[in-house]
Amino acid sequence: MGGIFTVDFTTALLFGAVTAGIPLLLAGLGEQISEKTGVLNIGIEGMMLVGAYLGFVAAYYSGSFWLGYIGGAAGGALVALLMVILCVWLGMNQIVIGIALTLGAEGLTALLHHFQFSRTYPRLGEVPTLSLPLLGDLPVLGRSFFDHNPLVYLSVALVFVLSWVFRKTYIGLNLQAAGDNPAALDATGVSVYITRGGAVLATGVLAGMGGAYLANVGAGLFVPFMTNGAGFIGIVLAMLARGNPLWVLLGAFLFGTSLALTTALQVGGLNIPTDVVQMLPFFMVIVVLIIFARHSYLPPALGQPYVRGER
Repeated sequence: MGGIFTVDFTTALLFGAVTAGIPLLLAGLGEQISEKTGVLNIGIEGMMLVGAYLGFVAAYYSGSFWLGYIGGAAGGALVALLMVILCVWLGMNQIVIGIALTLGAEGLTALLHHFQFSRTYPRLGEVPTLSLPLLGDLPVLGRSFFDHNPLVYLSVALVFVLSWVFRKTYIGLNLQAAGDNPAALDATGVSVYITRGGAVLATGVLAGMGGAYLANVGAGLFVPFMTNGAGFIGIVLAMLARGNPLWVLLGAFLFGTSLALTTALQVGGLNIPTDVVQMLPFFMVIVVLIIFARHSYLPPALGQPYVRGER
């Protein structure tokens, strides 16, 4: 019995860590792109929440999880577009606008949910999964890591794609220059506004897809305020990763494990108070910040609007 409990506990913990970590990974990668260009995207929580709502609506009415992801990406991009207009083009305070967008998204999605689903709380059907050949048959690890919704594999692959883009391409150099020395980038003929705007839109797309995954795969339904701080954890991951997407992946799995721990214990027959569940990831944030915050790297122009001609 002890061996069965150990296997079930480990499988549930690792599987849950991956499921809970993917929204954090997508949010963290998106925030990393934005921060590289000098835009502190506090509104990422709102982008995730709008993505979760529109992603659920698209999947529920179409019956397609992929259309749900597209709907989520569109929702996140819509909020990001407001961020681009207000912060990148008009130069307004990024923190104030980000908080306003998050609060607005929370109120809007809660209102829309109340009128549309508050009496029914519909759920989506079974989540489609893809078991990787050979790897999916491994004991414990196969079910935990290699039998998931295809978006999981695409998200992990994106980590390596971004690592290559940041290090080996002109796009990566332009992103870095927009955050380190935007005037120098402008002097080369590359638009700082377009670079930053494109980065923020990419952030919105990834955050929206993360929200859609959270609603459609993680929960199977939409609940108001369901992101529960995931966007802010994504900001922490991006800040501590020092521009390296691989560290975002590791951090997302770490925080995902903290979220999945209580579920795994409940599978094993132990009851954990809900308050403890909600506290664990933020406790992990505090611990990680205490240990690693001094080693974080932030672009010199982070949070500063760029105005051509000013020094």
